[in-house]
Order: sequence, then C-alpha cells, then structure tokens
Amino acid sequence: MKEILVISGKGGTGKTFVTGSFAALASSAVFADCDVDAANLELIMRAEIEERHEFKASRKAFIDPDICTRCGLCQSLCRFGAIADELKVDPVSCEGCGVCYHACPVHAVNMKEIVSGHWFVSRTPYGYLVHARLGPAEENSGKLVAAVRSKAKDIARSTGARWLISDGPPGIGCPVMASMAGVSAALVVTEPSLTGIHDLERVLELCNHFQVRPFVCINRWDLDEDNASRLEETCFRLSVKVVGKIAFDRVVTDSMVRGIPLVEHSDGLVSRQVRSVWESLTAEVDSVQES
Repeated sequence: MKEILVISGKGGTGKTFVTGSFAALASSAVFADCDVDAANLELIMRAEIEERHEFKASRKAFIDPDICTRCGLCQSLCRFGAIADELKVDPVSCEGCGVCYHACPVHAVNMKEIVSGHWFVSRTPYGYLVHARLGPAEENSGKLVAAVRSKAKDIARSTGARWLISDGPPGIGCPVMASMAGVSAALVVTEPSLTGIHDLERVLELCNHFQVRPFVCINRWDLDEDNASRLEETCFRLSVKVVGKIAFDRVVTDSMVRGIPLVEHSDGLVSRQVRSVWESLTAEVDSVQES
C-alpha cells in the first residue's frame, strides 16, 4: 500500500477537488479526509455513513454544588473567565487546564472527558472513506487526524488496497504534521499568487523535515502566468518536480455544486489535465518505491 497526501500551504487552492478526481481515477484505493476542521470530501464522493464513533480528547471542569463551599478560589484563579459568579463552569470558555481542580480545598471540582467530535467510516462508489467532524471551538485536531489515518490504514490493509489517498488540512500546523508523518509522497496543490508562492515554500520545508518526497501541481495557472512561472522556478530551485498544471475553468465549480468528481462531470481540457497529474504522480511514486 502506498499513501499519497494531498496538501496545500494555504486554503482555497483546490486540493479537495483534485483529491475527489483522484478518487474517480484510482482503482483499489481507500480514502481519508484529514481536514477534520472543515471536512468536505464526502460531499463529492457521495458518501454513505456505515460507522459513527465518538472522539474524546479533551476535558472540562465541572463543579459539584453539593460539595462546593463557595469560597471563590477557583473563580479567582481561572485565567480564562470560565467560572461565573454563581460558580458554574462555562464549557465554551473552559480550556481544561485543571487549575481549579488542583486548587479546590474540598475537591468539589471534577475534570470530565467530553466528546470533542465524531469520526466516520463511509462507503462510496470509489471505495471506503474515513472522515471526521470536529466540534465547534474544540481542539486536539491532530489527534483526530491520527485516528482517521489509523482507521483508513486498517481498512486499506484488510481490503488489500493499493492506494491510501488522503485529503490533508491547509497550512503547516499540527493537523498537517499528523497527516504527513510516514506517507509515501505528498502532492502540494498551489496557486499562482504571492501568498501561494510563500506558502508553497513553507510546506515544502515541512515535507523536507518529515523526509517526505513532495510533488507540485499548479492549479489555475493561467490566471497569473508570471506567478506561475515563479512557482516553477521555485520548484526547480528546490529540486521539486511539477507533475502538472491545471487551467481555470468554471466547470470545476459546476462539478462541486453537483457533488460529483470533475473527471466524471466533464471530459474537457481541465479533466484531461487532472488525469495527467494523476498519471504522472502515480508513476513517480511507483518509481520512488521501486528504487
């Protein structure tokens, strides 16, 4: 099994539409949506949920009113303003630091594990998809990404899948690191803008740190050909291969609105370019693994 991670240094570059097209092009594959803060790969893969699991990775403080003596020590020590005058904890403001728990002289404070989100196993026309949904204002998205990847790997091994393709989070933070460790290769989808160039360099540095071979796809390259050339120059300078360029076309938006992968919606220029990216990428990954 070979694992390909599709990422971007910034949001909005088009990595999910590329991943969705890969789903329609790949055979013998399992998919993971590691963008747990804003998962939407399921929308274009027509996912039908088969399993639903709770994700618990954080704790909140709860005050037992039968034990509390109303001394106010917890309220004075809380740096997040999470304890109101009536000595009740606001679960949204509580960061779970545990100061009130350790400071309470009568042990009236309990730290309880809470449900931070859910993760799912879904069946799609293209194979199994493992995805998740993190609750509003919840943290530990890196742990949720790890759980999604772990389940996707288990399914890929048990079904004998050839590919594990993951739609990664944007940026270079903890969720991206949790998505990247140990993958066979990373496809960085970028765009010809100044922020796109800057964030491409950052995410390539992250790939280098994790010793993951990166490849680059320039999406909407024809909107700014000068910056597209600068992206190619950056990749050449850093010895990173550009496996393809995709032109701007409103047909991409149409396919997303219809909830189907682009390559199934259209067989025009952009679809052929996406197919070319997939073929070039998989050929490169195969050659890297064989060497």
